Amino acid sequence: MKLAPVKLDGAASDYEIVQSAIAYVTEHFRDQPEVETIAHAAGIDARTLTELFHRWCGLSPKAFLQSVTLDFARRVLRESPNILEASYEVGLSGPGRLHDLFVVHEAMSPGEWKTGGEGLTVYYDFHPSPFGFALVMATERGLCGLAFTDRGGEKAALDDMRGRWPNARYAEDSARTVVHAQRIFDAKLWKPNMPLRVVLIGTDFEIRVWETLLSIPMGKASTYSDIAKKLGNPKASRAVGAAVGKNPVSFVVPCHRVLGKSGKLTGYHWGLTRKRAMLGWEAAQVAA
Repeated sequence: MKLAPVKLDGAASDYEIVQSAIAYVTEHFRDQPEVETIAHAAGIDARTLTELFHRWCGLSPKAFLQSVTLDFARRVLRESPNILEASYEVGLSGPGRLHDLFVVHEAMSPGEWKTGGEGLTVYYDFHPSPFGFALVMATERGLCGLAFTDRGGEKAALDDMRGRWPNARYAEDSARTVVHAQRIFDAKLWKPNMPLRVVLIGTDFEIRVWETLLSIPMGKASTYSDIAKKLGNPKASRAVGAAVGKNPVSFVVPCHRVLGKSGKLTGYHWGLTRKRAMLGWEAAQVAA
């Protein structure tokens, strides 16, 4: 199958440098490296790195990098004895909260999932995003898939997503998917009269987990055990973890906001560096 040509623009190239910076900080965060050191590791000068981070997330490199170290997750978890319950507070403001409130979703029937998407047409294409190249997938009813990849990984990302609904028909269609890409990553389009419609395709249990993820606001985090308790099955942490890992609509259905019980960042299907980047980017949006 022919892949849509991917045009490397500012958003995608910015993330490649950010990715290098975050990877360096992850390895050396205990040393709290200076901006000059981080910039050198990323192959650019400090001034350029500072300008890039302001363009990418609106924060200085130092402020952003503080939010993507391992301490970020622990600090978030310490804010409340029950993070999931805290996520239902209504006193939050800012574009991050608006984004979460203005996502509407529906679930496809179990029969549609069991047939592997038979009779379903999925439109797809790759688009630049703050986190590398985004594979955006949609049906006539709304966004159904969002995945991320680095340069050269487009085919693997597409194969991974197609494997979730192997019997669906897939059609490359940038015109249908670019609208979703813009709505997801442009904060100016996070408006109540323009809700982002998401279609969830999975088992009944998976959909219940994904719906719970949608209740975790930007700037907050939850744990697998808290989600299991919310679903009325405290012993189902492993099953919750498996469902979180199968989330087909990354970022929008925020599986990256789920941490280990100790506050440690656990595995993420599209890479831990990208997970740290998402948490930091969201922290910047909430602070804006």
